[in-house]
Amino acid sequence: MRIKQIGAALAAAAVVLTVAAPAQAASRIIPLDLAAGQQPENIALEPDGSADLTFAYSGEIGRVTPCGQVGVIARIPVPADGDVPVVHRKLFLGGIVRAPGGNLYVAVSTGTVATGLYRVRPGTTPVQVAALPPTGFQNGVALDPASGDVFVADSFGSVVRRVSPRTGRVTDWATGELLAPVSGFGANGVKVHDGALWVSNLDRGTLVRFPLTGAPGRVVASGLGPVDDFAFHGADVVAAINQENRVVTVGHDGVRTVLSISDGLANPTSVAVRGDTLYVADSAYFGGTPNLLRARLK
Repeated sequence: MRIKQIGAALAAAAVVLTVAAPAQAASRIIPLDLAAGQQPENIALEPDGSADLTFAYSGEIGRVTPCGQVGVIARIPVPADGDVPVVHRKLFLGGIVRAPGGNLYVAVSTGTVATGLYRVRPGTTPVQVAALPPTGFQNGVALDPASGDVFVADSFGSVVRRVSPRTGRVTDWATGELLAPVSGFGANGVKVHDGALWVSNLDRGTLVRFPLTGAPGRVVASGLGPVDDFAFHGADVVAAINQENRVVTVGHDGVRTVLSISDGLANPTSVAVRGDTLYVADSAYFGGTPNLLRARLK
């Protein structure tokens, strides 16, 4: 198995998958309440170091403070007739992103007309700012800082859509086989970075780069396994490998495991990085205990 390098300086090279590095010790594990539906699907960081989390099936958006206190800042109603495709739950909360003014945008799937992108302001009722196809599975989200638009990955629809929170306008921004699932989930995590939209494909184990200029996308990393959400740390990608209970870095020295089940991982779904601090959301979909893990990146 070979891994294609990421980034302009590494684009011409390919390296063999490296042996896993020793897992880095987690600085803190904050347990979450599985019985209360606290299965964190995605993360957005606040300026004070708090982590905002979407709880996948409860409709709640939680906030974990730097000192580890867990609270609920908003609730999106769970429709009585909801039936999210494939998972067959009444609601699924996917990605969350924070805009500079403090608004949070959350991708919501219900299998009904309530499916869409929602604006969340703590202390107020969430508002659907754009409707999205009920037949889709709305997953990762990313903010375009230049326009204020939000990219939303549809894991079943082989598409990333561009949504204007101001007007509600929705366009299919990127489509095709690079985003398609094989048997389950295709396009998953999305990030805007270095003039491009980056998208992970869980089924295909790939990371794809689409220039914001509209040029065709291309695979820049492959062989990653069931890659969910990801973030950037300098020139490296940090990625959650969900069912394998790993967090890896992808860079000039290949792929290295930096956290594993021995560090407390339980189906990591998303990561966030600020400075050298790594946040990992563990949803425990397939066993274990959901938690928010914090670690230091070397």
